[in-house]
Amino acid sequence: MLVQVNTDSQVESSAEIDAEIAERVTKALNRFGPQITRVEVHVTDENSGAKGGDTDIRCSLEARVSGRQPVVVRHDAANVDQATDGAVKKMRSALERALGKLGRR
Repeated sequence: MLVQVNTDSQVESSAEIDAEIAERVTKALNRFGPQITRVEVHVTDENSGAKGGDTDIRCSLEARVSGRQPVVVRHDAANVDQATDGAVKKMRSALERALGKLGRR
């Protein structure tokens, strides 16, 4: 499973931060690894740095599942860690629903 991390210009980013995000996503979705070809992570600041706000950081995850439509979730939070963790939890639930249905067929 390939994890690609993208951030906009308003979000602090470095190779270490991107690697940490990719590692958290990989660990959380590892059990779906054989079925997922790629996960794209997009972290954006919805209000820009000047405005701020309680939920101005958005993390969107798009999982490319073999032979199926991509699964997309997003989570808004106060910082990158909270937004990423929330999106990962939503993705895990969405994949359990989508891929669990396949297992029962």
